[in-house]
Order: sequence, then structure tokens, then C-alpha cells
Amino acid sequence: MGKQLQALVLVAGGALAAVTATQGLAQDTPGAQYHTVQQVSDVPKVALGGTVIPYKEVTLSAQVPGRVEFLAGIEGDAFDEGEMLVALDDSELLAKRNAALAQLATADAQMRAAGVQYNRELWSPQSKQSMGGMGMPNLFDQMFSRPMENFVGSRDTGVERRADLYSSGVQITQAQNAILAAQSQIQAVDAKLRDARSMAPFNGVVMRKFVEVGDTMQPGQPLLVFADVEYLQIAVDVPSRLRPGLSEGMMLQAELDVGNQIIPVRVAQIFPMADAQRHTVKVKFDLPQGVSAPGMYAKVLVPDFTSSAKSYPVIPGSAVRYNGSLPGVYVLGAEGRHELRLIRVGEKQNGMISVLSGLVAGERVLTNPSVALSSAWAAPSGAER
Repeated sequence: MGKQLQALVLVAGGALAAVTATQGLAQDTPGAQYHTVQQVSDVPKVALGGTVIPYKEVTLSAQVPGRVEFLAGIEGDAFDEGEMLVALDDSELLAKRNAALAQLATADAQMRAAGVQYNRELWSPQSKQSMGGMGMPNLFDQMFSRPMENFVGSRDTGVERRADLYSSGVQITQAQNAILAAQSQIQAVDAKLRDARSMAPFNGVVMRKFVEVGDTMQPGQPLLVFADVEYLQIAVDVPSRLRPGLSEGMMLQAELDVGNQIIPVRVAQIFPMADAQRHTVKVKFDLPQGVSAPGMYAKVLVPDFTSSAKSYPVIPGSAVRYNGSLPGVYVLGAEGRHELRLIRVGEKQNGMISVLSGLVAGERVLTNPSVALSSAWAAPSGAER
């Protein structure tokens, strides 16, 4: 008979059963390294699914009506801050701006003319000019007629002069107001001209575009989605009962959907209000750079302080060998023989992995099994169950 192999395999219904297989296994080899299985206690963790999202994302929309005459690129193209992404036809806006410039020039000319009239009234008042004096010469009128009018009170040249000066000042004010109105109209048109050009608000990538060159847009219609994908986050809806166990800056672990990669994440933002329908709180976790892409699925391991702590064995991750999807370890058994044992693995952290079943504290496992050992993996057919 060959040497005995004691293992645990999965049977129908998900239960674990012992298997005895007749398989030749190598005995303890000199220089082999072993790890003594230890029992640790930890707070239970709940795996919550979330979506990888960009750190910053904006939807650029049309602010003015017009036809799309320029589109910088397609999905995936990167642009620097300030580069033009979309441009709408602005010929009508330019025509309005030219009309406003003409109004500004007219108002400026009116203000200059009003200023000349005011200066003339200031230095050569119309109230002192002769009206002819009933056909007499001007000299006789100025010497006799006007003094007599002032004497009898039928005319006050001082009041007339103040009225003429006030009228000239009003004309200047009206011209100044016309200039301000024309300048304001130009500024409004310039603002619309800027709105006709959609610029990149930051360094990023075009995530999605909704238009093509030639499309006619109305205010409010989306043009494209632009995002900063250099820094990514995971958005997770955390049940309210788990919210007290989280704090900003806290480090946790997450598992990516691609390759089941375990990576560290940091609590970046905890929303202040829970969803009234689902009773969950949105939490964002910062991801390391270059480990994922927006839109991917990821799971975050959130501690559950409402449950009692659990104890389980831990072993180095290098001790686990996989045959397909079945994990196993080589346990140092009696007489220095290596026994292959199937296990159920749990969380991975800092190179160590928790064992949900298949090992007990105190057993010794081979930390880095050789290829020769891993080749004698499968139990022979007909093994007793």
C-alpha cells in the first residue's frame, strides 16, 4: 500500500468530508520551512459591492442654441485643462456683437457732443446773449432793455443759466447711460460666445459623447461626459448599521472583479444623510493609482462591529496551492509525512490568509511547497468518502 493522504473535499450540498487516498507523498525534506497555524480573533467583515467611479466627472451641456461645428475627439481621448472640446456655430452672436459695438460708438459720440454743449453753456451762457431788443442794436439792448427787465422782475438770467447748465448735464448723463447699456450688451454677447465653446475644466478623458458635428443643439442638451481617471474611487451603499464603524481616513481592503485582486482602500468621504428608501449611506473609498478602470465592479470588506468577534486560523498565502478553484495546503503529519488537505480560504491581508475550515491551531503547514509536491494533488478515483 502507498502512503496515506488525508484531505478534505467538497461534497454535494456544500459540506466538507474527509477523504483517504492511497498516494505516494514525499516525506519531510531538509531545509523545508513550516508555519505553525495560529488562531486569531477579528471583527467580522461584510463584503459590500460597489462601482469604480472617477474622482471628478462633469457633464458638459449646451448653453446656447446652435449647430455643432467642432468636436475635439472620441471616447478615451485625453485633453489638458483649457483645451476646447466642443464648439457651436456663433455667427448670429457675432452679428449681435457688431450691432452692440455700433450702439457703443453712437453713445460715445452723443456723450462728446453733450460735453461740448455743457462747456459752451458754462463759458458762454445763452441767457446773456441778446435777443435783438425790439429791433434796436445789441448795445442798446444790453445797456437798457435787459437791466430794465431785471429791475422790474420780468426776467432772471441767473435762473435761466442754471436751467441751461442742468439741461446740458442731463444730456451728458443720458449719453453715459447709453454707453453703459451698450457695454453691458457687449458683455452679455461675449458671455454667450464663451458658452458656445466648451473647454476642458481639468486634465481628463472623454468618457462619453452625445453629439456629432452637424447636430443642432438647444440649451440644456448634454454634449459629452468628461472625467479625471487618474484618481479613482469606489462608491458603495453601506447599510446604516455599519456606518458607525467607518471614519474618514480609515484603511480597509477591497477585492476587484478582475483577477480577484486584493488592494487597500481608504475611506475618502461619508455622506451625511442616509437614503430614506434603502436606509443606506453612500461612502466613497480612494483606490491606488492604476489598479482599475471606471465602471468596474469591486467589493469592499467593511467591519461589522454589531456582531461578536470570531476566531479562525491564519497561514501564509504562499502555503496555499490551487488545483483549479480548490485551495489546499501540505500539513506536516505523523512520521514527518506531508498530508495534502483541502481548505476553505477567507480574507487576505498582509500576505496572510484566513482559513474558514480545514485547519486547526497548532498544525504545521509547508510555507512554500515545491512543484514535485504540488504535482501529487488529486486523489485517485474510488477514494472512500
